[in-house]
Amino acid sequence: MARDLCIVTGLSGAGKSTALHAFEDLGFFAVDGLPASLSPDMADLMEKPEMRHFRGIAIGMDMREANFIEEFNAALFRLQPHELSVNLIFLDASNGELMRRYASTRRPHPYEKNGLGLAEAIASERKDLQPLKDLADLVVDSSGYSIHDLRRSIHKRFRPDQSPGQGLRINVISFGFKNGLPEDADFVFDARFLENPFFVPELRPLSGLDPDVARFVFKSGAAEEYLRLLLELFKFVLPQMESEGRSRITIAIGCTGGRHRSVALVEKLAGKLRQAGFSPVVEHRNINVDIQQNIKKSA
Repeated sequence: MARDLCIVTGLSGAGKSTALHAFEDLGFFAVDGLPASLSPDMADLMEKPEMRHFRGIAIGMDMREANFIEEFNAALFRLQPHELSVNLIFLDASNGELMRRYASTRRPHPYEKNGLGLAEAIASERKDLQPLKDLADLVVDSSGYSIHDLRRSIHKRFRPDQSPGQGLRINVISFGFKNGLPEDADFVFDARFLENPFFVPELRPLSGLDPDVARFVFKSGAAEEYLRLLLELFKFVLPQMESEGRSRITIAIGCTGGRHRSVALVEKLAGKLRQAGFSPVVEHRNINVDIQQNIKKSA
């Protein structure tokens, strides 16, 4: 199956960097500022076995390259023999919006180096890029868009067909409250209301990965009901967050030390999420902290 080669261009300040980041989230190999003449070489590179895991290439190009339009047309001709679906994405915005963005960032417009004022620079670049806009497969007017709006528009067009939420990277972390909250957590849940295996001598040296500990945690029924409610929550929330342009979500479940209850819950929740069609990555942040501290005390 042909992979995508997406060429991202358009007016300076219209959101090219944001669009390229959105393509990276979708599994593309993204590169900015590549001369148009080198795009066929990038297509050759993508045929190498070590690049096969990328969905395609996203290349950012702009008018800073001399003879850009001529080089771009020549590159399109050279790309024809490659097994790639070439898409030209043109990012546009109103003159007023571009002026507002440049005023807020205080960065110079590339055309201002020619002695033009900002309004003249924007008008000149717009005129030069009109032939590319006419060729574009997709024109995105980012006027009034936030960063998240622009990311959503790219995801909506180029995200592979899959069930809602499956494009998210979902991290599920167990941790101990006494060791602090995970800094990157989007959701934090507390498992300290469950009976603690730490106070059962034969379970204390084990972790929530051990079947005996997991059985102890889930024996009362409260953990099963907690798990059911969490699963229902995330089956609703995750697709909604993905539709808003999120590409990464971190779910953290904590207990006192992060070794028993939270570990057992995270393992079970991750398994249920997989059954529901998601692809969570599991991390047990503090599973060995108490062991390491005991070793230091006895040393």
